[in-house]
Amino acid sequence: MTDDGERARIVGETILSNGWTRLSSYDLDYENRKGETNRLTREIYHRTPAACILLYDPQRDSTVLVKQFRLPAHLIGEKPFMLEVPAGLLDGDKPEEAIRREAMEETGYRIRDLRFLFKTMMSPGSITEIIHCFFARIDAADRIEAGGGLDEEHEDIEVVDIPLREALAMIDGGGIIDGKTIMLLQWAALNRDVLRGE
Repeated sequence: MTDDGERARIVGETILSNGWTRLSSYDLDYENRKGETNRLTREIYHRTPAACILLYDPQRDSTVLVKQFRLPAHLIGEKPFMLEVPAGLLDGDKPEEAIRREAMEETGYRIRDLRFLFKTMMSPGSITEIIHCFFARIDAADRIEAGGGLDEEHEDIEVVDIPLREALAMIDGGGIIDGKTIMLLQWAALNRDVLRGE
């Protein structure tokens, strides 16, 4: 028995919605660890790849986050204006190109030295999205535009400069609950030497 996908065989797909993205119901024959095969049904939300970035200013020991309205948080009773690292869909670009574009659109910061950290699936049980995570050091001179998102996409993004220690404390206090943001801030806490360029 192997764990490389040979234990699962897709036998059917029903498209439930095909708007901004696709929601599908799949039937699959799945062989469990005991060697038994069962017919399972799973709903999968197809999302295109995305990228996110931790912007860090070593002179001020601060990070640049964005705050924007998130309908899913609102629907479940969480604070709807969420603090997050800048992020966006690749839209057919390479991850490095996409995150440079998104950082500029959302925060107004130009990215000089970009470092790829890791990629992650935020909800692998139901969503296909892969997020490419990056890090870049910035300073005040790198902010060459206002940011705030694109008017034509009706984005309403507030740029928030916050000391790194405060951002980390907000995780414990529930002020930051976005998964990708928590991962990148925890990476920063574990890699202070990298943050400072040592």
